Amino acid sequence: MGVIRDHPELALFLCLALGYLVGKLRVGPITLGGICGTLIVSLLIGTRHVTVDDDVKTVFFALFIFSLGYLAGPQFFANLNRRSLRFLALCLIELVCVLGIAFGLAKAFDLDVGTASGILAGAATESAVVGTATEAIGKLDGLTSAQVSQYQGHVATAYTVCYLFGLVTIVLYTSQIMPMLMRINLADASRELWEKMRGGARGLEADEREALPGTVGRTYLVTLADGLRIGELKAVRAGRVTVEGVKRGSRLLTPSPDLELTLSDLVQLVGRRSWIIEAGREIGPETPSVPGLDTPLATRQVAVTEKATAGSTIAQLERDHPEFLKDGVYVTDVLRNDQHLPASAETTVQRGDVLTLVGARAGLNKLVAKIGAVVKNDATDFIYLGFGIVAGSLLGQIVVQFGDIPMSLGTGGGCLVSGLLFGWFRSRKQTFGAFPPQAANTLKDLGLAVFIACTGLTAGPQAWPLLKEYGALLPFAGIAMVLVPATISLVIGRKLLRIEKPLLIGAIAGQQCSTPAITSITQVAQSSVPLLGYTITYALSNFLLPLTGPVLVGVLGSG
Repeated sequence: MGVIRDHPELALFLCLALGYLVGKLRVGPITLGGICGTLIVSLLIGTRHVTVDDDVKTVFFALFIFSLGYLAGPQFFANLNRRSLRFLALCLIELVCVLGIAFGLAKAFDLDVGTASGILAGAATESAVVGTATEAIGKLDGLTSAQVSQYQGHVATAYTVCYLFGLVTIVLYTSQIMPMLMRINLADASRELWEKMRGGARGLEADEREALPGTVGRTYLVTLADGLRIGELKAVRAGRVTVEGVKRGSRLLTPSPDLELTLSDLVQLVGRRSWIIEAGREIGPETPSVPGLDTPLATRQVAVTEKATAGSTIAQLERDHPEFLKDGVYVTDVLRNDQHLPASAETTVQRGDVLTLVGARAGLNKLVAKIGAVVKNDATDFIYLGFGIVAGSLLGQIVVQFGDIPMSLGTGGGCLVSGLLFGWFRSRKQTFGAFPPQAANTLKDLGLAVFIACTGLTAGPQAWPLLKEYGALLPFAGIAMVLVPATISLVIGRKLLRIEKPLLIGAIAGQQCSTPAITSITQVAQSSVPLLGYTITYALSNFLLPLTGPVLVGVLGSG
């Protein structure tokens, strides 16, 4: 142990390795996750008085919170509209409930500010609150350095216990109990909603793939269309099929509308399968792939950046841009943050979404400029990243007085706000400030894990005394602070807001920013439909919940 005390970097990475190993342990549908595992291991190692410099904790927390805001920024601002007001209401229910319950427990049981903040962070399963509350405690007036250290340690300990119970509760409540309360089979309800959104098309099971893909390319031998111009083909005029190539003997011809087809020409068509079949009846028999006339379907990942496009459904997008139908281009996937949404006609695209377009290359090139920009995330723009964190740190130093209560965002809150703004600004054009999602997620996870490990190492010596004093209260708080807002949201979401049941269950998981819960929900649903509700509340709560830490600390600290 002496070697670890002399070389804290060993302790730090040992906490990460062992913590993520512990986090992989599974009990039924429940896994602790790497962050909770890291905190448990670091608390144990911390009892041997192993510490890491506080500056390390501050730097990595800034990286985590900025990356979190950067990833959520486009969707956060996109969801500030009338359509999303009903989902915003769920987030406000969560906010009011967790703050009210934490404040009530603090007053009823005479909890110190650190324990109350840890209960809030753990029961809400929002790790970012640990950082914002810990930082806010360090800025309270009238506390000695020993008291600051003690209260910050209480944050980590209370968080650990409450997180365990809060995590189990939100996963079981949303994925198992809520469907029973609403008297639905979640898989059937999700499939029915999917079919409704798809205009009656049957939803696929989790292990199924389309046997007959909708977008295809075919080649036909001209036997019936002799003397017919390409522009006169009915399917082409209807805008559902494009002629990508014509081969006459050994020559490849440009397929202009005025080109007259002759016997034995080979014609390549691209478009919806049903329309390709109709077009083939006008031209002649289908032939195998022809060398020189086997142009593959191209794929583009396009970020939605145009204001006119954001907020449209995919069906509206296709109506507003005739090139979709005319040039045979189709949306096959919608990526929002790191979640894949169903590319159905009713799915609403937001600024910052990444659409996968598949179709003829010429048609793709025409559409890209009208919808957004081709995603180029091959290298991180460290200039943009660095200035973003600097701006957030400076913003966090601003102190505003509310009566006798000094309120400050701190480095955590400031970097969260700057991350939201910088991520949103980047999403508007996608031509600067690249921060690849894989890199952003890695930095986010690493930043939080290192911060949690540092916090746990520091809190280790105070953990056992706090558990002896409040051992029975912490599990109760963890369960109550999940059940109360989730149940209120369930009732209001159905009775007043009329949110579809699968979407509501996903939204309740999102209002608590619970990735394990939505993972379990989608497994039970055998569908990604609940993600449509989850992504909205997740983006909003990711910004709002971390701010509850400084608010609670400010209110309790002033008393």
